[in-house]
Amino acid sequence: MDGANGKTTILVVDDNSDNVEILRAFLESRGFTVAEARDGRTALARMEEVRPDLVLLDVMMPGMDGWEVCRVIKQHPQLGDTKVVMVTAKGGFEDKMEGLRSRADDYVVKPVDFKELMEKVTRNLAARGSQA
Repeated sequence: MDGANGKTTILVVDDNSDNVEILRAFLESRGFTVAEARDGRTALARMEEVRPDLVLLDVMMPGMDGWEVCRVIKQHPQLGDTKVVMVTAKGGFEDKMEGLRSRADDYVVKPVDFKELMEKVTRNLAARGSQA
């Protein structure tokens, strides 16, 4: 719960505006503060600004893909403990292995099952809290 208003902040990163808005509505209706970014470089800048508790990160984006963004986050001296959940249409075995290699904390395949997403958000936020 790092947000200035005491709410948990989640950064949603996806180049598809519809996906961002759907996730924003879902998360805000559950009391989360939502920040957004439409590409990898913007996501990294937003990380510095908002210091989110969790990142929902798409893989297929122009410029930096989600794997590269995740690696940069995990190597960051202050932000490396931020939980990252990949949210992607890339659901194959090799894709999930790449998620592990990039040090993602969890993986949700699109189309998003919102019950599964909420379970993973809750679990990762709880794990982050226990590390603090």
